[in-house]
Amino acid sequence: MKISRLLLFMLMVIAVNGLFSWLSNLPQDAGPDVPDGKISSVSFAPFREGESPLTEVFPTAEEIDEDLRLLSTETHTIRTYASTRGLTDVAAMAQKYGLNVIQGAWIGGMTMAEENQAEIDQLIKVANQYPDVIKRVIVGNEVLLRGELKPEQLLQYIRQVKKAVKQPVSYADVWSFYIRYPEIAKEVDFFTVHILPYWEDEPLKIEDTAAHIEKNYRKIREAYPDKPILIGESGWPSAGRQRGWAVPSVVNEAKFIRSLVQLANKNGFDYNIVEAFNQPWKSQLEGVVGANWGLYSADRKLVFPLTGNVTENPLWLKQLLYAGLITLLAVGWQAKALVELGSLRLLGFIGFTQLLSVLLVNQVAGNWYTSYSLIERLHALCMAGLSVLLGALILRRTLDGLSDKLSEKSGVWIRYLMLAFVAIALYKSQALALNGRYLSFPSPQTIIPVIGTVCFMLMSYLVNRKNFTFSRAINDLLGTQTLSVQRAKTIGWILAVTGLSLIIFETAFVMQNSNYEQAYPIVTERIYAALMVTLNYSQLFGWPLLITAALLKMQLRAGAYALTFMVLAIITGETCTFIMGHDFIESYPNVGERIWISFVYTITNPQLLLWLASLLILALPLWKYQEKTTLGA
Repeated sequence: MKISRLLLFMLMVIAVNGLFSWLSNLPQDAGPDVPDGKISSVSFAPFREGESPLTEVFPTAEEIDEDLRLLSTETHTIRTYASTRGLTDVAAMAQKYGLNVIQGAWIGGMTMAEENQAEIDQLIKVANQYPDVIKRVIVGNEVLLRGELKPEQLLQYIRQVKKAVKQPVSYADVWSFYIRYPEIAKEVDFFTVHILPYWEDEPLKIEDTAAHIEKNYRKIREAYPDKPILIGESGWPSAGRQRGWAVPSVVNEAKFIRSLVQLANKNGFDYNIVEAFNQPWKSQLEGVVGANWGLYSADRKLVFPLTGNVTENPLWLKQLLYAGLITLLAVGWQAKALVELGSLRLLGFIGFTQLLSVLLVNQVAGNWYTSYSLIERLHALCMAGLSVLLGALILRRTLDGLSDKLSEKSGVWIRYLMLAFVAIALYKSQALALNGRYLSFPSPQTIIPVIGTVCFMLMSYLVNRKNFTFSRAINDLLGTQTLSVQRAKTIGWILAVTGLSLIIFETAFVMQNSNYEQAYPIVTERIYAALMVTLNYSQLFGWPLLITAALLKMQLRAGAYALTFMVLAIITGETCTFIMGHDFIESYPNVGERIWISFVYTITNPQLLLWLASLLILALPLWKYQEKTTLGA
């Protein structure tokens, strides 16, 4: 009878979760289908995992050919950004699949004058060699936005190409730069403008993006009524951090592209979607969000269809099965103790177990999908291992509480694992506060200790309603014993040495994955720049280990103070990012109004609020914990 009740409750909990998962992943209407299932043009950068223009590891001819064959079913035209760098034969291959090409030349600063000229020479060569394939050419991409060239320097390259080719010549940059630099507008044959509502200084809801694109297109048309306009880049990310009210998601990317196609067809706009494939290498520069703008994933699987309904997470059923299996294993492991619980306590424990299982599976799936190198996958596995260990300990502690068998000793390792997650939270929070534009909010990384703490509080209240206090519940979770001073000191030194060693290794890794030698010819400057990157690289462990070592030497409330400070720092940093935006200043010239609007965008961001709540929940045990005895004294 008791086993039957256990199995019944477990099936009930898994069924409820299955219903919720099914409802939250129903196929959604993403707008009218793209006519013929093909878009007009798409940005083509064929880099796969392990390939990057930064490290000069380029796609093979076979990979490019495979990609063009795949794209021939999705688009009529491709836009390239370079004419060398492994892309010299794209036009010839595109011709084989009936694709037109908007050929680009990548232009950098004057320190790259030789490389720039090689790009120009190759652009001219292929444009003249394949005039029936290459319909237009673009000299430079956002080089003015990056501040690498002055307008008069860029004009020299544009004029050189115009003299040598018959195709129309343009330059590509954000739409406002054509207003800012009329000398460039005068020289080009057509305007290539980038309109990316997600990256605007004032980010928009997905429902407002089509009107925004039309408004900015009209601004260019009013300023320059006599030349053609190509919307050279417009798109939406499928994953990554929310900016203001701009939410990356698969469904939102599909909605954006379909609404853009509908807008373009209605008004006769010429457009190019960014981009064909997710670009893993961009994660080094623009985080997870920068790597996920493709119609296809990095492993060439379609992110969403151009016709029909769209599912946010097509793998939801598989993840549901994994979560159910973990719950089955956890409940089976503790079945002997569980059958002795009352019905309400038993149901609560199984529900708690299933919740942690779902969160763990989602964390692992998300981390793995957004890991683009060996070191990032090692980080994902380490995070999964820490989460499994802490989740198992919290479940065991919860079962002890529900069975009225709590001991002082068994919570000690929960305390120190919690400190490790606090260190991870502090490391990621300082990066968000100082330079969080491209960094995802790391709520999934700490979701197990956060939800574990909240659910343990609820279980404690269920057991001790009359005598419940937060302080008592926290002590029940963490135990009242701690490591001896000597043992804590030894562990602290081990963590510090390991952390420093990892920082050295991770700094060397960062230097090998970008053009540091060229950008920083002086060795000391190169090392310093790479070291600073490790402070903002969200998938490293060196700094968190150092922070954990420091926390071991402090009172727990010092960690609570630090977490609370990070809440204020992140709000300030996010608000200041909006306040200092060039276009945001123009839209809100009154300082008081600009500060208020920026603050509203910040505090109405659900992803940010979830992370701030996570920090405060992690701080709660550090505030309320009361030490009593030590182990190994």
